[in-house]
Amino acid sequence: MSQSIFQPEFEKPNVEILDNPIAPTDLLTDLQDGIQETTALTRRLFIQLIRRPSTLIAGLIQPLMWLVLFGALFQNAPEGFLGGQYQQFLGAGVIVFTAFGGALNAGLPVMFDREFGFLNRLLMAPLVSRSSIVLASAIFIVSLSLLQTVAIVITIALLGSGLPNPSGMALILAIVSVLVLAVTSVSLALAFTLKGHVELIAVILLTNLPLLFASTALAPIAFMPTWLQWIALLNPLSYAIEPIRYVYSHSDWGIFSVVMAAPWGDVSIGGCIVLLLVFAAAMLVGVRPLLGRSLE
Repeated sequence: MSQSIFQPEFEKPNVEILDNPIAPTDLLTDLQDGIQETTALTRRLFIQLIRRPSTLIAGLIQPLMWLVLFGALFQNAPEGFLGGQYQQFLGAGVIVFTAFGGALNAGLPVMFDREFGFLNRLLMAPLVSRSSIVLASAIFIVSLSLLQTVAIVITIALLGSGLPNPSGMALILAIVSVLVLAVTSVSLALAFTLKGHVELIAVILLTNLPLLFASTALAPIAFMPTWLQWIALLNPLSYAIEPIRYVYSHSDWGIFSVVMAAPWGDVSIGGCIVLLLVFAAAMLVGVRPLLGRSLE
């Protein structure tokens, strides 16, 4: 008698192995949703600006007053003072300082959203990416800064100091954008870190004017004492001001044109751009962990 061995047959589970667990269509959908979120949050900031345009009006009038009043202050300066018209010299400083001041204030709307509870509602919402909150603020501030820059350039031209050529204008807008992105990231990080708007305003007031006077916005480095020259050379605003000032006075500027003399050597337009990009990258990398923890 043969002995047979019966082995029960088990049905194999139907397991589908996915080579790519995230379908490309899902990534595309998330990207589209992220763009929609960022657009909606940016639109909200512009709606607030339209409803209360006093901030925009003041942001346009203040730099124009700087140009007119400071230009009149040095109207009777000796011939050849600063190599030409002081309004043209001052224009670069006003452009950069206006953009810097606007970016430094970028954290205030976020801080008010925190205090009134709107930010908490945003964080509880099913957003695809909470980074859209930060990105919307950055887009809003960069847009305002570019608008202010164009207004200042037009005013300088109306005052008789001329216009930069198209490539020079593109360089000015690029420099302003890089500087604004760097400072905006710091301001937003402060908005998520400090207790309230009083502390943030205190930081803004303590930072604004010292960085203005410790830069080449109002006077060239040659006019400064040695200790202030070193501070101005460590100030990133100086590396934004000098290329803009140079393209105003030199229509044949180039990336290797020397715009500033430093103890370690001459600084060209390209060198200023590299330093600004390094500064912006350092600020963005430095505040990224803090923003990430705050948005969790």
